[in-house]
Amino acid sequence: METQYEFDHEAERPIVYVRQVNAEDLPDDMREQVGELETLYAVHNEEGERLALVADRKMAFVLARQNDLDPVAVH
Repeated sequence: METQYEFDHEAERPIVYVRQVNAEDLPDDMREQVGELETLYAVHNEEGERLALVADRKMAFVLARQNDLDPVAVH
């Protein structure tokens, strides 16, 4: 059976991307703030703008969902 369905894209929550970031790749002023952490997780919008930077992957997903966003992991 082939039935086409028109998804209501406006009703969907915006997608954000979660990716691992090495602390050494951050600007100097940000590196000072992360302390001993070597790895952080960034949440980016569809245009690639960094929206948040958090200490662990689980927190990145929770943060996105709490803000009505659909997180997707990027490798």
